[in-house]
Amino acid sequence: MHLKKPDSDFSSIRGLSTGRRSFIAGLTGSLGALAVPSAWAQFRVEVSGVGLTQLPIAIASFRGDAQSPQKIAAIVQADLERSGQFRAVDTAGQNLDENSRPDLSVWRQRAADSLLTGSVTRLADGRFDVRCRLWDVVRGQDLGGQSYVIPQGDLRLSAHRIADFVYEKLTGEKGVFSTRIAYVTKVGPRYNLWVADSDGEGAQSALTSPEPIISPAWSPTGAQLAYVSFESRKPVIYAHDVASGKRRLLANFRGSNSAPAWAPNGNQLVATLSRDGGSQLYAIPATGGEARRLTQSASIDTEPAFSPDGKYVYFVSDRGGSPQIYRMGANGGNVERVTFTGSYNISPALSPDGRWLAYISRIGGAFKLHLMDLGKGTAISITDTSADESPSFAPNSRLIVYATQQQGREALLTTTLDGKIKARLTGAAGDIREPDWGPFQR
Repeated sequence: MHLKKPDSDFSSIRGLSTGRRSFIAGLTGSLGALAVPSAWAQFRVEVSGVGLTQLPIAIASFRGDAQSPQKIAAIVQADLERSGQFRAVDTAGQNLDENSRPDLSVWRQRAADSLLTGSVTRLADGRFDVRCRLWDVVRGQDLGGQSYVIPQGDLRLSAHRIADFVYEKLTGEKGVFSTRIAYVTKVGPRYNLWVADSDGEGAQSALTSPEPIISPAWSPTGAQLAYVSFESRKPVIYAHDVASGKRRLLANFRGSNSAPAWAPNGNQLVATLSRDGGSQLYAIPATGGEARRLTQSASIDTEPAFSPDGKYVYFVSDRGGSPQIYRMGANGGNVERVTFTGSYNISPALSPDGRWLAYISRIGGAFKLHLMDLGKGTAISITDTSADESPSFAPNSRLIVYATQQQGREALLTTTLDGKIKARLTGAAGDIREPDWGPFQR
């Protein structure tokens, strides 16, 4: 039996029932602790576009970088450029470490506002000592440094943490480079749920199956992923412990169980169930148990997403004749329409700071990522692609990750909120879909 994707009840309207969002029944996944990634799960990052205001930073090659399995300075530079907030200044191959006393006048002449130096040293026990120091070139100030003694497997993480340190020192906001994303791939008959660094690298398989895995959703602490499987030839919701690989059943009611969304306090999820006929929204305890119905319409209500304060649930409904985004109180009731521009709007995602709503709008047959300023109610398209899906905000609300097709290939992209800086995370093979950006690590 051929089934459309259950958590996108409007997929048949979209004409994608045989396309990239089409899935066939059955999940007999193998579960376990995170496995070693295969080669095709690796990504390369391609940054494009020019921001209006970017901070010029010089990142000198770290002492010992040439002998390191991971090039720390290059990873830090790629992170900062992908944020859209920074522009790299040519260091002309200068090698400086955290103990160097650089001549900052030289870097001022090169129009750098800041300078990062550091080192990476392999220790006798096989671990690595990674250190850095950040300089304010304009003011001539030492802004401090970081140091990590880590196993080889954490070298990339140390680079991301250095990028977070630099980002916060120079912008005043938390960096997101050491956070994680989850996404699903399909290669041939195999589906994989991956957990990866925020740049798509270091992917580790959380779950693999010959049948579909869909709708990954991070818990507020980042310890669990909820997802939808087809274990009984129908959609079933599980929660997966990322560290141990253990899973537990959350929803296996009669009919379809799909589109899980965690409440910000982690105590419950809202999901789309058809247990009583039609597709309606229900609250489900995070420990599992009986579901409580939240919507009471004769229409399709699906794709729930909580506001960051937990007071509202945004969702998609065709109660007005075509799919639009609505919101209601977290306990149901007081439903109000949110999107009024365009005849087809789906896949709501709320920014963690509560200012923005990202969603997908169909315009002339193209599905494009839009961003709404919730305070003003105004929305703009921020992509030039035409098959955008599944937007998800970074935990600092400054970037959005989404799935799309670009130049005929499946891809995950990140974009700044103005759409000016995009980074393509391109897999070597297979379909890539449904990214979800995890929270800050607690």
